[in-house]
Amino acid sequence: MTRKTFTLFDPALIRPAVADAFKKLDPRVQWRNPVMFVVYTGSIITTILFFQALGGSGEAPAGFILAIALWLWFTVLFANFAEALAEGRSKAQAASLRSLKKQTWAKKLEEPRFGGKWHPIESSDLRRGDVVLVTAQDVIPADGEVIEGVASVDESAITGESAPVIRESGGDFSAVTGGTRVLSDWIVVRITANPGETFVDRMIAMVEGARRQKTPNEIALTILLVALTIVFLGVTVTLLPYSMYSVDVAKAGSPITVTVLIALLVCLIPTTIAGLLSAIGVAGMSRMMEANVIATSGRAVEAAGDVDVLLLDKTGTITLGNRHASAFVPAPGVKEGDLADAAQLASLADETPEGRSIVVLAKHRFNLRERDLQSLGAHFVHFSAQTRMSGVDLPLAVQEQMVVGGSHTPARVRQLRKGAAEAIRKHVESLGGSFPAQVQATVDDVARRGSTPLVVADGLKVLGLIELKDIVKGGIKERFAELRRMGIKTVMVTGDNRLTAAAIAAEAGVDDFLAEATPEQKLALIRQHQAEGRLVAMTGDGTNDAPALAQADVAVAMNSGTQAAKEAGNMVDLDSNPTKLIEVVETGKQMLMTRGSLTTFSIANDVAKYFAIIPAAFVTTYPQLSALNVMHLASPNSAILSAVIFNALIIIFLIPLALKGVPYKPLGAAVLLRRNLLVYGVGGVVVPFIGIKLIDLLLSGAGLV
Repeated sequence: MTRKTFTLFDPALIRPAVADAFKKLDPRVQWRNPVMFVVYTGSIITTILFFQALGGSGEAPAGFILAIALWLWFTVLFANFAEALAEGRSKAQAASLRSLKKQTWAKKLEEPRFGGKWHPIESSDLRRGDVVLVTAQDVIPADGEVIEGVASVDESAITGESAPVIRESGGDFSAVTGGTRVLSDWIVVRITANPGETFVDRMIAMVEGARRQKTPNEIALTILLVALTIVFLGVTVTLLPYSMYSVDVAKAGSPITVTVLIALLVCLIPTTIAGLLSAIGVAGMSRMMEANVIATSGRAVEAAGDVDVLLLDKTGTITLGNRHASAFVPAPGVKEGDLADAAQLASLADETPEGRSIVVLAKHRFNLRERDLQSLGAHFVHFSAQTRMSGVDLPLAVQEQMVVGGSHTPARVRQLRKGAAEAIRKHVESLGGSFPAQVQATVDDVARRGSTPLVVADGLKVLGLIELKDIVKGGIKERFAELRRMGIKTVMVTGDNRLTAAAIAAEAGVDDFLAEATPEQKLALIRQHQAEGRLVAMTGDGTNDAPALAQADVAVAMNSGTQAAKEAGNMVDLDSNPTKLIEVVETGKQMLMTRGSLTTFSIANDVAKYFAIIPAAFVTTYPQLSALNVMHLASPNSAILSAVIFNALIIIFLIPLALKGVPYKPLGAAVLLRRNLLVYGVGGVVVPFIGIKLIDLLLSGAGLV
């Protein structure tokens, strides 16, 4: 799927965002943000005061009240625009997903047997439990599990990856998604979702933010902002006796106008962060989508930023996923070239990455190439779970039979085998041979190094072993070091034995490992960390991963995995890349860092605005306060209007930062706090002084106040 990339202020996003900003002026929408609702109420009151001033009963010049009212409305609209722009980016991302929601015809198989009779049915009429036949070039009508057959499926509409994937019954690759297309063969699919409940439906709803619930931290911050607003609201109410409409007017100087009190309140409450808070949350989920990860809740994105422990599967995450031959280790009395020759012959029909790497290693080391297997009359023996070996049988001439057979019955074929040490031992002993103690010692030594030994035998003679290494991904050790600096513990989960697991863990630089892991052990490990007060993240793709995914705080399911895994997780990685978990955590951290940085900046802004608006608001009542006018603003009205204008404009200037997020750096909590205080705290104090002064100069220079 080709997704259109939108720039931050793309006209295609701005136009609908502007319209939505006005739609969000609905009081029912404004009430959801208590702080901005106070600004909204102040806008209405000052508008009423303006019309009173036009009628000749105003408390202040109509022009001044109108300017205050307009900029208060702009403040509300700019906050609405920030949220609408964030939602617009998500809606743009969902547009391509919605194209998958096409009405298609399905071939519903009849009960009780699904042998072949089917009748056409519209996809919207399918229900959970229905069984459909999907053949080549058919669109899969709804989410489901393959219960029969195997087929090549084009999932590019979901993942963006053009290469087809194999979906088959049983195992961890049986889940199919509605809207994808079968390219070859056929499959029988049991539907697992009713209309409106499919994976694509949930993706669209979450990406558009329609069901985004406020997270616990966001709720806590909102409560803090409301508390600060209530404090300032209380202060404003206590000042009402000094207003023009009070009976007990202050004896010294002129009374304070209601317009000024409202401006004072709006400038001192935390409007900046309150206006951007929702946009930050929506943008966090949008950045997840840009990484091809669907978060099923905003809580999951936030939890990713608070994760303390990462459970990482070894294969495909820490290692490249395929072991590679790295060395030939001959048995005593055997030449390395003879071992390489036998190992290559035994691996020529082995299509696994390990088998191909053995052929390549022998070719590079000993120039063994261009074998005419047809003329040799070779018969290949493929690997099986029962024998745990593979190899080749080569017919021998009569004189060769006597040499190979020795004192035993002459052999008619040369049996070359490679496999696990114990499997080769049994094979050799069944032919009357013995397994050398020196080879067993080498096998143990290779295992201790974290590699996998494959023993090679020629008939009853053990030739030596091939060392297969799990290749640790480049740069992964540095990534883990970054996570450690952030205070995150990394745990490698593997089915390998403890010796192999320990060696790979040391090479990769993880903090801990779980060897010979079972689903029960994964679940127990997660619960243990959670009992110690930690948040745990993990990835999984199989049905056996579902219990652990359901238990983890951040659970990233692979899109290629089973339906059970995707339902248990709270995120789905469309790329099915296990290393994405690290990127998910970084995105969550970035969202929390953005929220913390803008909160610090907003509060620092409020502190700075005290020096501009407090003296200006009360100087008419208490002229001696003019000494506090450290910014030397032109007039009280200019100071108040400049502060209100700055309060509105700063929201617009901070929208790019709220949507893109602050630059991510792997920092610990203490370092991050110092950085926020230094950059956004000090900056939040300095910027208002500069901004308000510049606006004051413009207003006074233009003669507007």
